[in-house]
Amino acid sequence: MLLISNTESIAGRSVNQHLGVVCGNTVRAKHVGRDIAASLKTLVGGEVRGYTEMLSESRDEAIARMIRSAEQLGADAVINVRFTTSMVQQGMAEMLAYGTAVKLA
Repeated sequence: MLLISNTESIAGRSVNQHLGVVCGNTVRAKHVGRDIAASLKTLVGGEVRGYTEMLSESRDEAIARMIRSAEQLGADAVINVRFTTSMVQQGMAEMLAYGTAVKLA
């Protein structure tokens, strides 16, 4: 099982070899139903659950793709994992997960 950490190391293990940066991303678009619900939510405030779900699904997909990249390199772990999101165009957002693939001693 591949270990994932947002720190520079894995507790109790030492990094034997750096294999390089690995990443996974996905671009998702909002649909009309989520846009309408979001517009109504701006009137009353609160969490926009449709968007929260979309971002959560995007994060999970980006992580899975990052893990596949690390496994292809023969990594035991991915350290220093980070996430970023950006708007690709109106109504579309990219979620990117990235980190350093390593072999552990």
